[in-house]
Amino acid sequence: MNAAEQASCELIEKSLSSSPAYQKVEDRLYVVKQGSSIVMINVVPWGSDKAVVRCIAQLVKGVDLKPELAKQLLEMNAVVRFGAFGFVPDGSVITFGHSILGGATMDPIELLATIRDVALIADEYDDRIARKYGGQTMIELLEESALRHLLEARANEVWDRERN
Repeated sequence: MNAAEQASCELIEKSLSSSPAYQKVEDRLYVVKQGSSIVMINVVPWGSDKAVVRCIAQLVKGVDLKPELAKQLLEMNAVVRFGAFGFVPDGSVITFGHSILGGATMDPIELLATIRDVALIADEYDDRIARKYGGQTMIELLEESALRHLLEARANEVWDRERN
C-alpha cells in the first residue's frame, strides 16, 4: 500500500469511526448504510504514489436497461451536483458513484460530503427505479440472502436432529 493509500484509509477510518452506519470490511474497503442503500468506499492506487477514493452504491440489481431508463439516467447525470449513474452489465446493476483524490491532502469535509451525497441519491432513487423498471434494491437482496441463510441453517438443524 503506497503512502497516499495509507493516508486515505487513516482519514476514512478517523472520519467515520463514530458512525454506527460505518463498517470496515477489509483493508481499503469500507461500507456505509443509508436507508435502503449501501455505499462502498474503496481506496485504490493511482500510479505508484497517489490514491483515489471511490464511493459507489449499487441501487438496483436485475433491472432491464430499457432506452427510457438509460435516457433518464443520462438526464440525471446532467443535473446532479457530482457523481454519475452507471450500468454494470454483469448482473444488470444500476450504480451511482463518485471518486475523489485521496492522499494526505484529502479534505475530510469533501470525503463526508461525497459519501453523504452518494448515499442520499442512492437511497432516493433505488426504490423509484425498482418500482418502475423492476429488479431488486440492495437491501432487498441482503434481506433475501439473510432469510435464505436463516432457512438453510434451520433446515440443517432439523436434519441433524432427525439423524441423531
